[in-house]
Amino acid sequence: MVIIWWFWSLLAICASDSFRDQAVAIMRTTPVIDGHNDLPWQLLNLFNNQLLRPDADLNKLAQTHTNIPKLKAGFVGGQFWSAYMPCDTQDKDAVKRILEQMDVIHRMCQLYPETFMCVTNSSDILQAFRRGKVASLIGVEGGHLIDSSLGVLRTLYHLGMRYLTLTHNCNTPWADNWLVDRGDDEAESQGLSPFGKRLLNEMNRLGVMIDLSHVSVATMKDALQISRAPVIFSHSSAYSLCPHRRNVPDDVLQLVKNTSSLVMVNFFNNFVSCSDSATLPQVADHLDHIKKVAGAGAVGLGGDYDGVTMLPVGLEDVSKYPDLIAELLRRNWTETEVRGLLADNLIRVFSEVELVSNNMQSPEEVPITLKELDGSCRTYYGYSQAHSIHLQTGALVASLASLLFRLHLL
Repeated sequence: MVIIWWFWSLLAICASDSFRDQAVAIMRTTPVIDGHNDLPWQLLNLFNNQLLRPDADLNKLAQTHTNIPKLKAGFVGGQFWSAYMPCDTQDKDAVKRILEQMDVIHRMCQLYPETFMCVTNSSDILQAFRRGKVASLIGVEGGHLIDSSLGVLRTLYHLGMRYLTLTHNCNTPWADNWLVDRGDDEAESQGLSPFGKRLLNEMNRLGVMIDLSHVSVATMKDALQISRAPVIFSHSSAYSLCPHRRNVPDDVLQLVKNTSSLVMVNFFNNFVSCSDSATLPQVADHLDHIKKVAGAGAVGLGGDYDGVTMLPVGLEDVSKYPDLIAELLRRNWTETEVRGLLADNLIRVFSEVELVSNNMQSPEEVPITLKELDGSCRTYYGYSQAHSIHLQTGALVASLASLLFRLHLL
């Protein structure tokens, strides 16, 4: 009996090694494109974006989920780096701060050219693969970071932004976030406002992917209906397996299927298991579910490394991707399905977004209405009401001065 137990244990170990060897063989030619990594946020928090500090060396960085050796061990060949600033920058210095975070990503490519290659289109991702470099793209996380401006949207596109997450954990003046569904925030736009819909048209025209992670279900459905190109969820999981409002419900997964869109699964424990603990097989369950409901072409990976505090056992950092792929092969995923998950599905969506884009088409010009804007630090040049506001303020000051002068005479 002991011999039989030993034999089957040895057979299981050999089979496990075989699946991992197969995963590595696939990933050597089709590496991971991860949809969301918050290393730039960590570089701000840890070093105030001073990348030349000795302790900021990405070859040696130890206190993060991501560094260069871990990326290589995980066969990460493409990364959407998250350019992110929290919601408290809204109506304040959001644009300044997001420019600084985009600058950090560009400087990563300049400082480590042997590892990172900043790219802005789908064909250059494949070129980076061939060169053995990490294709580095910019995803801007949070619509509040464009300050409700079509001009800022276009400028960030020219600086390399290739997806925009429509909200973070707050409403923008033109889109509702996921906290509306949980009851923490009031619905303000009932999904997307008229300006929000024009903004999505401009994203389609430019070739910026629409990212629906963090948005309300109503916003998801509006965007999936309006967009002329497939959309992405850069870091969200399946609501049926973990009913957290940051995840994607099955009726939305059906729309994802109908529009050839993409859900890149998040590894945060609270989104995987709805608890503080999770495991690698539970992440695989989410991938299985999305594949079942929306199709094999709808699944991707968006680990949310360096943006979360709790990760599943077996997926503790970016080096662990081969173990996840081995688990999927063990579950009878085909090589084609695995290559789709790793990179091909994202490249397909990105290519279709590029095909829909049309820089010859006239850009959207109608701005958001003045009444939708907020913030005491804001000026209103260009709005028709701005001149009358100025005159009313001037008249008020003049009246007060006259009154004070008369009181002085008394």
